Amino acid sequence: QVQLAESGGGLVQAGGSLRLSCAASKRTLSTYAMGWFRQAPGKERDFVAALGWSGTNTLYADSVKGRFTISRDNAKNTVYLQMNSLKPDDTAVYYCAAGARVEASAGRYAYWGQGSQVTVSS
Repeated sequence: QVQLAESGGGLVQAGGSLRLSCAASKRTLSTYAMGWFRQAPGKERDFVAALGWSGTNTLYADSVKGRFTISRDNAKNTVYLQMNSLKPDDTAVYYCAAGARVEASAGRYAYWGQGSQVTVSS
């Protein structure tokens, strides 16, 4: 069982930056692919970014390419999502997830955090 906890969300103006963290407990994240997803009110949970266990295999949604960066520090058992040039459309609850491989499908991830709210004001 992997327990995940997101942090770092908050309110930011358009054009600003935030860094989300996802810390794991009970088990190491080093053998898992990690993903970030987001869900806006009334919408489905959408893929944002994913990263392989070694940190070299990445996948991004087109909507965040060039603005968001996913990274991991296996020694700290933590995954990050650096978000730059934020837009009001980025407003959502952001979730981290752990799975077997880099995937854009939420159903492929076995473990999920509780989410962290990100609000971008215009």
